[in-house]
Amino acid sequence: MPKAKITEAHIQAAKPKSAPYDLLDTALEGFLVRVHPTGNKAYYVKYKLPDGRRTRTKIGACSSIALKDARAAAKIELAKVAKGQEINEVRREQAAARKREKNAHTLETFIEKVYEPWAESNLKSHTSTIQRLKKSFPTLYRKKLSSITGWGIEQWRAKRLKAGVSRATVNRDIGALKSMLARAVEWGELSEHPLKSVKPLTVDKHARTRYLNDDEEKRIREALAARDAKLKKGRASANAWRKQRGYTLYPEFSMYADHMTPMVLLSLNTGVRRGELFQLRWPDVDLERRVLTVRGVTAKSEKTRHIPLNDEALHVLKSWKGRDTNWLVFPGKHGQRFDNVNKAWSAILDTAKVKGFRWHDLRHTFASKLVMASVDLNTVRELLGHSDLKMTLRYAHLSPKHKAEAVSVLCKPPEKSQTSTRQAANIAVVGGRDA
Repeated sequence: MPKAKITEAHIQAAKPKSAPYDLLDTALEGFLVRVHPTGNKAYYVKYKLPDGRRTRTKIGACSSIALKDARAAAKIELAKVAKGQEINEVRREQAAARKREKNAHTLETFIEKVYEPWAESNLKSHTSTIQRLKKSFPTLYRKKLSSITGWGIEQWRAKRLKAGVSRATVNRDIGALKSMLARAVEWGELSEHPLKSVKPLTVDKHARTRYLNDDEEKRIREALAARDAKLKKGRASANAWRKQRGYTLYPEFSMYADHMTPMVLLSLNTGVRRGELFQLRWPDVDLERRVLTVRGVTAKSEKTRHIPLNDEALHVLKSWKGRDTNWLVFPGKHGQRFDNVNKAWSAILDTAKVKGFRWHDLRHTFASKLVMASVDLNTVRELLGHSDLKMTLRYAHLSPKHKAEAVSVLCKPPEKSQTSTRQAANIAVVGGRDA
């Protein structure tokens, strides 16, 4: 291995041999040029590790780095060694960090490969949650998780609000994203939560609650009856056609043609949430004791509650149980759990000419009718399964009687107290004696 102060001339003059060899620099110990059999030449720095092992680190190809720059880089590397830093270890860490960044999940891959499989097993609302994430954040879908920032979400939120999306919906969208990113932190995909500084928008929690008035409820019931009649007529017509041709007949409908009427009527009379209704099982229904049980595992609050069945709810369930049903009270087409009834429900609302009404508003209707019938709010809270009274207070305005009685006191003339009356009587007596 030739030793000399390496110059450009030395590098140019170095000829390749059958094996690689080094040109060692006498001006800077550890700096060298390696000449490969292919003719390629590269700058290296070699040094001794704290444990006594010797190693070398490549600075770069001679064809791409000037000698003076390579020598300066070598000095920096050797200075690090003098401070006890292991160059290769540092570079390995840097390379590993680059590799992690290259292989890091985008929002799309994390949702589809990691979060969605987990959500299916752990979140009751996994379908709607995943749909919300995919639908709400298309501009972030191809971004790395690490590139999602609070400022970026603030800009996204401003655009959504400007487009007319409600503050409550925006809050729910961001809430779903924040919950997912919290899992990414927990599972080591992110070092810290990127949206920890993003606060939810303030929302009027006492905004108008949508519920059916008497006329709207009447029209929905009529629409349900008309739908059942139409389905039954269609089944009768189909069976007449099949009978003429000797085909096996479809089973006759009982009181209800399908699940929609009993679902709606049960919701109106029990206030169960749609997800709770979809997961309701026959063992949860005690027809003799007239009690429907919402199990904690299916309840939003994760607490079991018991709802008494009134006459209509009891009649609906008794009539429905006569069908060939399985474990679920309302099984889907192939016996599986429903995930939505949107198409049929939308058609019913159109027929009934009821606008701006969601399935969840059946639950509001149940609660509102109870409050307007002077049922106390705590009982309503227990029936709805609210964890505290705050959520139930949205219905308080529907029972203004106690507030009206309270403020009416101001209009009554002040009554004399018993003490004042006694004092007046004493004065009269004393005055009589003096007279």
